[in-house]
Amino acid sequence: MAVAKRTQFDVRCGDCIDLFPSVASESVDFIYLDPPFNTGRTHRSKRGAFRDVFTGLDGYLEFLRPRLAQARRVLKPRGSVLVHCDWRSSHRVRMLLDEVFGSERFLNHLIWQYGLGGSSPRCFARKHDDLLWYARGDAWHFTAPRVPALSRRMAGQTKKATDVLDIPSINNMSKERCGWPTQKPLALLEFLVAACCPDGGTVLDPFCGSGTTLVAARRLKRNAIGFDLSAKAVAIAKSRC
Repeated sequence: MAVAKRTQFDVRCGDCIDLFPSVASESVDFIYLDPPFNTGRTHRSKRGAFRDVFTGLDGYLEFLRPRLAQARRVLKPRGSVLVHCDWRSSHRVRMLLDEVFGSERFLNHLIWQYGLGGSSPRCFARKHDDLLWYARGDAWHFTAPRVPALSRRMAGQTKKATDVLDIPSINNMSKERCGWPTQKPLALLEFLVAACCPDGGTVLDPFCGSGTTLVAARRLKRNAIGFDLSAKAVAIAKSRC
């Protein structure tokens, strides 16, 4: 009787630009890269905090450029990267990704709409984030996710997911909350990992925070590597995995 191969889990504390060199070239199947968003403030919660302040948008892009170059280096020829950003920078981050990966490697501009959050009397309420998906080479792994069909004709059936992901954010009372200020929902990461990383493959999150990507990878029997500058974040991630 064959014994199932045990997945590997590795989370380290430090700046990903310093830790990337420890990852072999062309060894990772999927990278979910969720960096600070250049909000200009410090995000705080009971269990941690991090400073999200750069010298303008140009400074933010210069921060990302070498990290994206390293992401490209470690991806397998059929690997891909998904960069999570928002309205502040998505237009320029896509241009940077075109520069690092090539515009011909652009696959999707996903919209994660989540509903929660405030509103403004001066503009439309901002209720989504942007996720930019790029391939390393001219072929890539993709398992099309299925979601419930909403039409009356297809009641009770599923259909292929679109580029708009309608996945709720974590409400303040949820048991899923672990105390990290920018924690993403596990449902979102399970959706993305299942779609973009093959069975038994390796997922890397260079800004892993509370470790949601790593939890999703382990639940889906993928290998997981995570980096974060915060020792508190790494401790949370280890406790969850």
